[in-house]
Amino acid sequence: MTIKDSENMHFESIAIRGGYRRTQENEHSEALFLTSSYIFENCDIAAKYFNNELQGNVYSRYSNPTVRTFEERLAALEGADRAVATSSGMAATLSVVMGLLSAGDHIICSREVFGSTITLMDNTISKFGVEVSYVALTDINDWEKAIKPHTKMLFCESPSNPLNEVADLEALAALARQANCLLVVDNCFCTPALQRPLEWGADIVVHSATKYIDGQGRCLGGAVVGSDELMAPVIGFLRSAGPTMSAFNAWVFLKGLETLSLRMRAHSASALQLALWLEKKDQVVKVNYSGLKKHSGHALACKQQDDFGGVLSFQVRGGRDAAWRFIDATQMLSLTANLGDSKTTIVHPASTTHSRLTSDQRSAAGITENLIRVAVGLENIKDIKRDLEFGFGVI
Repeated sequence: MTIKDSENMHFESIAIRGGYRRTQENEHSEALFLTSSYIFENCDIAAKYFNNELQGNVYSRYSNPTVRTFEERLAALEGADRAVATSSGMAATLSVVMGLLSAGDHIICSREVFGSTITLMDNTISKFGVEVSYVALTDINDWEKAIKPHTKMLFCESPSNPLNEVADLEALAALARQANCLLVVDNCFCTPALQRPLEWGADIVVHSATKYIDGQGRCLGGAVVGSDELMAPVIGFLRSAGPTMSAFNAWVFLKGLETLSLRMRAHSASALQLALWLEKKDQVVKVNYSGLKKHSGHALACKQQDDFGGVLSFQVRGGRDAAWRFIDATQMLSLTANLGDSKTTIVHPASTTHSRLTSDQRSAAGITENLIRVAVGLENIKDIKRDLEFGFGVI
């Protein structure tokens, strides 16, 4: 079933049926093609494949039927021409920049992105002659002032990690068109189940499939989604550099997509309950969750998103010591930097996910020493609250 075949289907059906063509074995579940290469009928046909006179499978760094199914399904869910699967979420971000930009170009990136994204921009991308500037995610004037004649890309994550700040995607898309540059949106927190940035004018969407697309913390993977025209140079980079997705991981992600809509609704419902509960705690200074009406991005989230997602953060009274004591006192929650899992995870961003940033960068991004991030899983919300009570008992 191609992207075009899926046009009249609802999201949940596409997530289960999209992109798959059965083999001659007529299997019910998607086939897993664990092969590094493919056989050609004769030398003439092999030469035509390698000269792009014929299209098909040549080598699994180039293409793989299982990976292609995942790509087509994700593209249909995002409403795009094409998705390109990568070995990780960071590989997706790297591939966008390396495929579409050149030395002398300029990126404007929001400060409120995943810590590794900033590290990649500053320590790797900049070495290739690409200039990077940082702005406040929610200040459209800040974005506009940062534009230069050689600006080629606006890059943001919305909602942001870990403060849940929300970008005005429609306004950023208009600004990008005016400046003749591309808008790239990291849609990791929402997935296409809750937000489809292309509908608001974005040019490209990037994903860490490791998170909610998998949903159970099993495999690493990423994806870049957009038009055929924009994906062509990204594919060219991937085929040469090699950060492509394995067939097995793609097969796992296909299974994740089947339950994505159900899971994202469940994550969102529990996260909202937890955010409301945390607000009432005397030891909590502030809760960051766009589902709360008092959150600065609530109105935008209601406009752009179908729900508010499963990640929230909160500040406890005290500094790093109080936050660490709180986290260490929990017993059921998993202390890990990953998110999007069926298991609830908890982490101290300042000393883990954003630890490689300078203190000034953390301060600008709102990553305080008393900040705790929780990615709400699929356990019973009463058990999650009970486990967090252990934390409140020590601060």
